[in-house]
Amino acid sequence: MKLETLPPYTQPTVRNQRWRKPVAAAIVIALAGGGWAVLHGKHAAAPAPAPETAAAAKEKKDVFELSTGDVAAVDARSLAVSLPLSGSLAPLSSATIKSKVSGVVEATTVQEGMAVHAGQVLARIDQADLRARLQQQQAMLDEAQAKLAMASKNETNSQALLKQKYISQNAYDSTQNSVDLARAAVKSAAAMVDIARIALNDGVIKAPIDGVISKRHVQAGEKLAPDMPVYSIVNLSELTLEAQVPASEIPRVKVGQDVKFRVDGYAQRDFHGKVARINPATETGSRAMLVYISVKNDDSALRAGMFAKGSVVTDRSAVAPIVPLAALRSDKNGQQIVYKVDQGKLISQPVKLGLRNEDEGYAEVLEGLQQGSHVIVSRLESLKPGAAVKLPPSAQAKSEEPAKG
Repeated sequence: MKLETLPPYTQPTVRNQRWRKPVAAAIVIALAGGGWAVLHGKHAAAPAPAPETAAAAKEKKDVFELSTGDVAAVDARSLAVSLPLSGSLAPLSSATIKSKVSGVVEATTVQEGMAVHAGQVLARIDQADLRARLQQQQAMLDEAQAKLAMASKNETNSQALLKQKYISQNAYDSTQNSVDLARAAVKSAAAMVDIARIALNDGVIKAPIDGVISKRHVQAGEKLAPDMPVYSIVNLSELTLEAQVPASEIPRVKVGQDVKFRVDGYAQRDFHGKVARINPATETGSRAMLVYISVKNDDSALRAGMFAKGSVVTDRSAVAPIVPLAALRSDKNGQQIVYKVDQGKLISQPVKLGLRNEDEGYAEVLEGLQQGSHVIVSRLESLKPGAAVKLPPSAQAKSEEPAKG
């Protein structure tokens, strides 16, 4: 048996992998330590925030910025309280010209819408008959004057005869009575002549007032009778607004109060007038009272019959600060207050009010506010007195203007 010599046994080399984990852990720890050192160095380099800066930042964070619709500036002006009214416009003076005599219209010189002045000829009536009547009355006057002259001569002669005792006293008295009758006849005839002359003048129809022709009632060639209308004239230089006011509101209305109104066709124009008269009796049915308002119409823009709607100023305050009614609030004691912005803070400001105008939404401030102050008009439940607020840029600019000036 042959024994073969085997090569010596060598144990295979096995690489140990365990050393990698401790090394990797050491590397991670080193990196983490380096990063912590870097971050710690940065934090150490940065200075700690001062207490004042932190407080300012917190305060800035709590400031409530107001919008334009949340705040209003207090203005100063006169505040008026008005009473609404409406009615129709009527001319202060108008005339319907009627014929005083009968006759045929020869001509009409004006038409509707034309302006006329007092004394201007409007129409003519055929005057042939009127002239004849005047001549007839003149002849009767001449006859009466002749009879008077004869009676006067007879009286003179009778007086001479009476002195010589040729006639009796009764005969002389009869002659004197004839003179008195003749003198009365002359006066009567003279009056008839005046009447005929007036009738002749009435044949020429003239305008009694200045104004504008509103209606022509006759045409040339028509037959006129006494009291027939010929023309209608209205004077538009001054009109009267007849407005109905409830009887309960009449104590507020006084003569001389200012009235502002508008009419259809002039929607953007305000017209003005003054209370001239107040009717002492109420209207049947409505139980309202008529108030007559005098309206100047220098440019003739207004016309008779237009419907007007406006208001009469029943009370007016002096120039004083006014505050929007939306800004008013009540405290626990029921006192009127407003939230006022003062140096970036919201404060509760008591106010004493005077005149109120519900239509305009303002109230007169007697005490507590000055012109230029800013008040809160919105109902912001989160805002309480003491809160920090910031005005909108537009309000800030207006509040700075007086200071710059």
